[in-house]
Amino acid sequence: MSPIHPTALVDPAAELDASVSVGPYTVIGPHVKIGAGTTVGAHCVIEGHTTIGRDNRIFQFNSLGAIPQDKKYAGEPCELIIGERNTIREFCTFNIGSPGALGKTVVGDDNWIMAYVHLAHDCVVGNKTIFANNAQLAGHVTVGDWVILGGFTVVHQFVRIGDHAMTAMCSLLFADLPPFVMCQGQPAAARSMNFEGLRRRGFTPERIAAVKAMHKALYRDDLTLDQASERIRGLAEQTPAAGPDVALMLDFLRQASPQRGIVR
Repeated sequence: MSPIHPTALVDPAAELDASVSVGPYTVIGPHVKIGAGTTVGAHCVIEGHTTIGRDNRIFQFNSLGAIPQDKKYAGEPCELIIGERNTIREFCTFNIGSPGALGKTVVGDDNWIMAYVHLAHDCVVGNKTIFANNAQLAGHVTVGDWVILGGFTVVHQFVRIGDHAMTAMCSLLFADLPPFVMCQGQPAAARSMNFEGLRRRGFTPERIAAVKAMHKALYRDDLTLDQASERIRGLAEQTPAAGPDVALMLDFLRQASPQRGIVR
C-alpha cells in the first residue's frame, strides 16, 4: 500500500522520500522536501520552501511553511527548515522567514513541540527543547538547546533564550533569558537556575556549583552586568570543568541588547 493516503494532495514537484507517510486530506506544495521516515498526519498544510528532515512525527492539523505575518513580505522565496526526530503536535503554525532578515525559520533536532505552538518568521530553535502547549514566539526569536517553555509562554520579537533555560506557565518575556535561568511572571523575573534539569543531563556537582555562583553574581549580589560578567569570568579558573558553562554564559551576556537587557 502507498504510504500516501489517496485523499492527500501532494504536488508532483514535491520531493518526498518513498518512506514518508501522509495522512488523509493533507496538502503538500511544490517546493516541499521531506526526508525518510517522517510521518505527516491528516489535514495538514505544508507549503512554501520547506525542508523537513528524517524521522519527524507531524500530527494532524498543522500549518507549516505559510508566508510570514509581515506586511513587508512580497512573495520572496524564504524558507522553513526542520531537522530530524522532532515531534510536532496538533495545530502548530511555523512560518517561513522574511526578506531582509535571516530569510529562514529554523528548527533543530529532537525537539518536543506540543499543541498550538507558533513560530513566527526568522525564529531559530536549537535541539532537545520542549515547548508546552500554546507557547508563542514572535519574529526573530532565538532559542538555545535544552530549553523548556512552559504552557502559554509568550516571547517578544528579537528576544534570545539561552541553553538550559526554563520558563514557568504563562511567562511573558520582553528581555533575553540567560542560559540556565528559570523565570516566571508577566513580565518574567528570574527565580532560580535549572539545577534539576542540569543534574538530569549529567552535570557534575562541580559544574552545578559554578552555575550557582553565576546565579549569585547575576541576581543576588546587586552587581551591574559588567561587574557580574567579570566575577563569572573568574569561575573558569576556580572550576576548570565549568569552563564551557562559563564561556556559554559570558558569550550570551556579551550579546545582550542594551534596549532589552536580560531577565533580572
